[in-house]
Amino acid sequence: MLKRTDYLTKNYGKPDGWKLAAYEAAGGYRSARKALGMSKDAVIDEAKKAHVRGRGGAGFDCGVKWSFMPKESTKPHYLVINADEGEPGTFKDRTIMEQNPHSLIEGCIIGCYAIGAHACYIYVRDELHLSKERLWGAIAEAKAKGHLGARPFGKDYAVEIYVHTGAGAYICGEETALLNSLEGRRGEPRLKPPFPAQYGAFGCPSTVNNVETIAIMPTVFEIGGDAFSKLSELHGINDGGCRLFGVSGHVKNPGIFEAAVGLTLRELIFDLGGGVLDDRAIIGVIPGGSSCPIHKPDEIVDVAGDPRFEPYNGKSVLDLPLGVDTFRGIGSMLGTACAIVLSDAADPVLAYHNVMRFYRHESCGQCTPCREGMGWIERILDKIVAGTGTIEELDQLSDIANSVMGNTICAFGEGAAQPALAFVRRYRKELEDYVHNGGKNQTGTLTT
Repeated sequence: MLKRTDYLTKNYGKPDGWKLAAYEAAGGYRSARKALGMSKDAVIDEAKKAHVRGRGGAGFDCGVKWSFMPKESTKPHYLVINADEGEPGTFKDRTIMEQNPHSLIEGCIIGCYAIGAHACYIYVRDELHLSKERLWGAIAEAKAKGHLGARPFGKDYAVEIYVHTGAGAYICGEETALLNSLEGRRGEPRLKPPFPAQYGAFGCPSTVNNVETIAIMPTVFEIGGDAFSKLSELHGINDGGCRLFGVSGHVKNPGIFEAAVGLTLRELIFDLGGGVLDDRAIIGVIPGGSSCPIHKPDEIVDVAGDPRFEPYNGKSVLDLPLGVDTFRGIGSMLGTACAIVLSDAADPVLAYHNVMRFYRHESCGQCTPCREGMGWIERILDKIVAGTGTIEELDQLSDIANSVMGNTICAFGEGAAQPALAFVRRYRKELEDYVHNGGKNQTGTLTT
């Protein structure tokens, strides 16, 4: 069910909507003041009630993640915000940093207090210059008003926030690669355990959260964790609240929209995205960034044995609510909830080739299955697109991708292998046409 909200987006597009005056006029910083008057355990409990699933793609419960931080430690604790946002098709965090940066700053104050941290680092992708400028401006305004610094809101609990420029590598969106980069090391994932809560930034207990995950926390404490969770239409599934949904590709009205969790792909594409460009047919939708498997609109949901999914069985995947568990239930991923739409004006083989070129380029190279597998897949697709590939090589694509799954240090391997497998599974005929027709697509038009 489509239920629009505007907790994060109420000031989007307004003159000076990113400044402190506009934020406070809408009730800003009252939640941080409230949270700092509670015990740390009470803050974590309230966050747990909200069931905020990580908005960066992993979908892990934020309140539970905060609870992993050690209660007693001789080392300082750190909150680190993942604002790298390098996922193709994803641009929601950028809008928060540019149009509502104070929501992130206020959320950082709440998060720091909850986990016992006095310093927070916001790791921003290098190219996002306006985002960095707006964040530094929001930090300066908050400090000048006494909301941030040695005694925020007069409470003896110092909080400092720093904006750190990343190096522009997609792998630094993985939390431990981000921590390495933050420390000035090569951006590559760490072996786990130990996890960041035990050994994170600078060898100290740390929590890494996504921008949107933290930016929605002021709303959680404004309306209460239970009330926030109940905004969701996903009855029986702990994927509560509202979130930002994005849609791009072949739609008439691409952009970012805020709605309660429960929104379907069909509603996102047609009600919010304005429908498909030139009113053409959809041939595929990627639910949330390029690392998610692509789906065809005629796919039927079949999840047997779980009563939570009974209302959706037998329906098109376009009518499945966009939730973490709903898409996991069909063997897929919600990812960042920023959908990419392909109409029949697109060539799925060329789209596949483009996606895999990206993953070959962005592999950090640390793990052999990923490094060699992505290169191998790209070389086969180079040949198929050029008209020199064979059916035997086409068959190899799935074998290679399956060999990457579960055999890498971080989730990049799965994030690259899942679209590799999904494109072959759903567009096998189109790939075979390239092989049989010497590089020509279905219409007989040369693709190179």
